[in-house]
Amino acid sequence: MATILLVDDEPLQALDRKSALERRFQDVERVTDAAEALCLIEHPPFACKLGLVIAGHHAPGFGGAEFVAELHDRMPALKVVVIGSGGESASDYAESAACFLPRQASTGELVALAGHLLEEPRRSVA
Repeated sequence: MATILLVDDEPLQALDRKSALERRFQDVERVTDAAEALCLIEHPPFACKLGLVIAGHHAPGFGGAEFVAELHDRMPALKVVVIGSGGESASDYAESAACFLPRQASTGELVALAGHLLEEPRRSVA
């Protein structure tokens, strides 16, 4: 089964999301920022099993659409879910092919979306 990487800098929120994801998926890793996530995907053993990134942090600096673009530059077929911070919308990620969930989405909705994305065949890399 593919690994899910949760990028979330809010400890309680991350714990809630990670716990919900772990009820359905075997391998969920959490990091606190985009830089840490990018370091992880540079390791081939981790990258080869990575199936989905869920970015739930929107701290100042490197994050949001810039982070998603960097992920897709490094791993074009990687599926990404962005959880909005309140000031973002799905249109901010339309060009990146990332899925967008509004901030008020439930953990159940997040788990269902993750399941849907991981069941779809991976896009081929051109």
